Amino acid sequence: MFLIFTLKCLIIEKCLIMVIIMNLMNARGVRDFVPEEKIPRQEIVEKLKTVFELYGFVPIETPLIERMDILAAKYAGGSEILKETFQFKDQGDRELGLRYDLTVPFSRFVGMNPTMKMPFKRYQIGRVFRDGPIKLGRYREFWQCDVDIVGAKSISSDAQCVQIAQKVFKQLDLEVKIEINSRDLLEAILREFEISDDLLVDVILEIDKLKKIGIIAVKEAILNISSSLDASKISELLDLLTVSGTNKEKIDKIKLVAQKEETKLALNKLIELFTYVSGDDVVFRPSLARGLSYYTGTVFEVVLKNQDFEDENGKKIKFTSSLSAGGRYDNMIGDYLESKKEFPAVGISFGLEPIVEVMKLSKKIELKKTTVKAYVIPIKTFTESNKIAEKLRDSGINCDIDLVNRSISKNLNYANSFNIPFVIFVGQDELDQDKVKLRDMSSGEESLLSIKEVCEKLK
Repeated sequence: MFLIFTLKCLIIEKCLIMVIIMNLMNARGVRDFVPEEKIPRQEIVEKLKTVFELYGFVPIETPLIERMDILAAKYAGGSEILKETFQFKDQGDRELGLRYDLTVPFSRFVGMNPTMKMPFKRYQIGRVFRDGPIKLGRYREFWQCDVDIVGAKSISSDAQCVQIAQKVFKQLDLEVKIEINSRDLLEAILREFEISDDLLVDVILEIDKLKKIGIIAVKEAILNISSSLDASKISELLDLLTVSGTNKEKIDKIKLVAQKEETKLALNKLIELFTYVSGDDVVFRPSLARGLSYYTGTVFEVVLKNQDFEDENGKKIKFTSSLSAGGRYDNMIGDYLESKKEFPAVGISFGLEPIVEVMKLSKKIELKKTTVKAYVIPIKTFTESNKIAEKLRDSGINCDIDLVNRSISKNLNYANSFNIPFVIFVGQDELDQDKVKLRDMSSGEESLLSIKEVCEKLK
């Protein structure tokens, strides 16, 4: 009877724990990060920051909360993105929203600081929020890592964004395609096919779906926009925008239809861009539009070359999310200021969430439980051991120490559970020799060394 009673108590306890856990669940689309996830995320961010600063970009910080009139401005994200904007009011009944990207707040920042020296090159890494659909690599709270150049109109600025993307993904050891197009060119091509200006935005939004839904569905959607559109011309247009071949071959095909001066000018800008950047990872995609309405020139999107993976259970996964995207947005800042002064700008954003997801799938990151390199175990010598730990930290070695006076075996189990690579024993015998005992936890090898020798070895 006692055994049955004990089992019932355990079952009830487990049920209560499950109820508590259910009550403590996160909101949909947001997550906690345990150390073994947060540590590699920080390492990726550090690599991004290093690349950004290599190219002369400086950091800024803007608020998570913006006024809704800023987020909803005519030349901000457009109606599509506003549907996914988290909106609320403060106690003063003012309309506010959580930022959905870092570009709009940056434009507001530049508008508030019009006397800054130009060109101004900034990077910002931070959380953004979108109340949109959730899938692998896409959440409602996520991080963006942006670089932007404001005050430079030349296509060399656009090229630098592409070069940064090349450098970032080389550092991350990911094989990608950096797809490039021009909104100017795309609009000019549409005009070549007699699509009127009042239909351009709607047609471009459908063209941007080509990769997702295919040419037949896009053609049908475009023809539904207006009865004035010619089906044969739309077919010719879509064939041109989905043309295959090398970048030069695609450009040559477009040259054949480029009758208007604006088309030739936009195409020449793109040709100039390709003289500054090269490589198998740089791909001209004439149909690339980028859905956001504020883009005015070059646009970029970075996707994996190989999108097929298997998870740990052998289930096949296709990773289609873009890892990075951006482009030129010359009008946004000037429109915020309601000024005739030009603020040409171009930038590219790296999505931390999809980058982390794909690096997990491709086994490119190590899940670490700690950043500690050495764990000090005092053997009735805490005062002296604490001083030794400080000397290790002064040498730049991440170091932890037993604070609860565990036994040696329990301390070794603790170090093993966190995969700490080295353990340092500090007993009176070692102190009498002015040394410590260093154990390599992977090999089990032990050495009697001075603190200076330990520091040199662990560095």
